[in-house]
Amino acid sequence: MEEKWMMAAKRADFNKIAAKYHIDPVTARLIRNRDIITDDEIQKYLYGNKEDLYVPELMKGIPEAVDVLQKKVSLGSYIRIIGDYDIDGVMSTYILLSSLRKLGAKVDMMIPNRITDGYGINIELVRQAKEAGVDTILTCDNGIAAREQIAYAKEMGMTVIVTDHHEVPYDEQEDGTKEYLLPPADVIVNPKQPQDTYPFRELCGAAVAYKLMTALYEKSGRIQEADELLEYAAFATIGDVMDLVGENRIIVKEGLEQLRHTKNLGLEELMKINGIAPDKLTPYHIGFVLGPCMNASGRLDTAKRSLELLLSQSREQAARLAGDLKDLNDSRKALTQEGMEEAFELIEHSELSEDNVLVVYLPNCHESLAGIIAGRVRERYHKPAFVLTNGEDGNVKGSGRSTENYSMFQEMSKCKELFLKFGGHPMAAGLSVIKDNIEPLRKTLNKKCSLTKDDLIPRVSIDVPMPISYVREDLIREFGILEPYGKGNTKPVFAQNDLLVDGIRVLGKNRNVAKMRLTDYQTSMDGIYFGDVEKFIEEIHNGQTISITYYPDINEYNGNRSLQIVVTHYRKR
Repeated sequence: MEEKWMMAAKRADFNKIAAKYHIDPVTARLIRNRDIITDDEIQKYLYGNKEDLYVPELMKGIPEAVDVLQKKVSLGSYIRIIGDYDIDGVMSTYILLSSLRKLGAKVDMMIPNRITDGYGINIELVRQAKEAGVDTILTCDNGIAAREQIAYAKEMGMTVIVTDHHEVPYDEQEDGTKEYLLPPADVIVNPKQPQDTYPFRELCGAAVAYKLMTALYEKSGRIQEADELLEYAAFATIGDVMDLVGENRIIVKEGLEQLRHTKNLGLEELMKINGIAPDKLTPYHIGFVLGPCMNASGRLDTAKRSLELLLSQSREQAARLAGDLKDLNDSRKALTQEGMEEAFELIEHSELSEDNVLVVYLPNCHESLAGIIAGRVRERYHKPAFVLTNGEDGNVKGSGRSTENYSMFQEMSKCKELFLKFGGHPMAAGLSVIKDNIEPLRKTLNKKCSLTKDDLIPRVSIDVPMPISYVREDLIREFGILEPYGKGNTKPVFAQNDLLVDGIRVLGKNRNVAKMRLTDYQTSMDGIYFGDVEKFIEEIHNGQTISITYYPDINEYNGNRSLQIVVTHYRKR
């Protein structure tokens, strides 16, 4: 696929920044490329810790929610948490449930079943809560779009507190203004609601729950216990693919350190069965190994298994549940592969290939896998993608995954009359439609889409053009202060032209690594490539000159350390 290599051109006095903060000018440039500009921002980026997190009470609704919850706990009122079936929902539920139990609340939880209940709170769950004698419903990672369901709960005489982080639904008026459609809850805690002046709006659901419980612990005189919750907010922040900027970056940085020494038996056993040493845990492990295991229970079984893992009281129970989740994830991988291949086949042999927004109908695909497959479709074609499948209720359900230049929630709002239900973020969404609306939806999304062909060409963002001769072990170690890496704070990308290739060989039992020697005018260094290795060795030969994007690394083998570069993209010269 054609690529556009884009060099960052952000300016600053890099030598001055380097001198002030005792870092290399290259590191100073990397920081500026991430739009970290003021002294306060640089200080927090380099050295931010828990002390730099914002006071929870700054978030609209938290003081009121704390007052209501304290009152309900003191009265012994029956509280039910209604969460969600993904990582963020499970972690949010755990944060609220474990905290309220410690504070003496009469509390239980309900995590909706993805297939039979669908996303978030619904009328039947409200009815069940009323019949069970529930006084207060506390949502997490859902509820902001549940106007009808929460109105019904209020009619039933229940107190409702919504904690969420999703976009607030709205009606666009003729003059272009938005009329926000908030649910009639007693209290709403969501940094994205109108008139909320909280300094950082991009928290995940578990981080919002963490903020609320921190405020509740503080008012209960037990603030030190709130620290234990940070690792779960960090796990969810990574798992829900939030931007690792601002407060999110501090939550992940500090929470990741806690996770490396977690006392949670379930998380310990999940790391163990996946062969992850806790002290080596990275965001990659959470995003691509542990998180998918926890998500698999909500996809193929019930997310309550993941919650049970977190609540495990014995190592035997934790080990059994961790094994179950790994087995479920292995099954999920196989089913995902089948769905991906079917989607690719359909796109490449139909008129869908001409669309700028891909709407792929896979009637026999397990509906829980639609989002994963949509993500793979987006990656392959660099287009916003919706994958739809038959739901058990007789309607069609689906998930969407977007590109950076297409706001999925906003674009769906332009044709909301075609949906039975929809919601989400700029980058991801969930939906349900009647079968007859599949083709109208596809055509309408494409008709209203303003993406050009140029917008669909993948961009490779390069931080610094840096010759491999500048790579040093102390510089690589210094780059460690930029971690944790993830969405919004990606691993640095460097580039160099005119490198001579020699000694190409393929490694790994799956032949999935290409290793070579790369030489410029004064330095020779090992390079490795993890992409499409077969294509690489077909295109690149010994003695050929290439341009590359890369990041530097240290190779440790049998006690020996050597510099190497990891090639991420290449071009023949």
